[in-house]
Amino acid sequence: MRVTFKLNGVHTVIDTNPDRRVVDVLREDLNITGTKESCGAGDCGACTILVDRESRLSCLMLAAQLEGREITTIEGVARGEVLSHVQEAFVEKGAVQCGFCIPGMVLATMDLLNRNPLPSRSEIREGLAGNLCRCTGYQKIVDAVEAASDSLSNE
Repeated sequence: MRVTFKLNGVHTVIDTNPDRRVVDVLREDLNITGTKESCGAGDCGACTILVDRESRLSCLMLAAQLEGREITTIEGVARGEVLSHVQEAFVEKGAVQCGFCIPGMVLATMDLLNRNPLPSRSEIREGLAGNLCRCTGYQKIVDAVEAASDSLSNE
């Protein structure tokens, strides 16, 4: 099946089996390796991508579902060498530990802040509940999301 979509701002056409998982298409066919696979069952959030600006788990999506959509992976968040305000907040607050979960966390944060630009700390925790981090107690991640939210409100 031929699938046409926009990937990180670039018109993309692939020929693939329509029932291949999106995480496999991204990593194996398109060499987009920032999208991680951990659980493969939709429980951890490591494979989070944005589909039309909303977070989705790429391990639970099929290639056919990409048709006509706008996909953003972690590779499409920064503008060249300039980090996004969310990425910058994660760095400033020390929310980046081993880094495995961070691409999914950043994309989930972007979705959260798009829906709710000024979330409370409990709303941040709820908004990121589908993204697991095995390195932290989440405090610095919540601090980073709060800082990103503050930077948005000051723009």
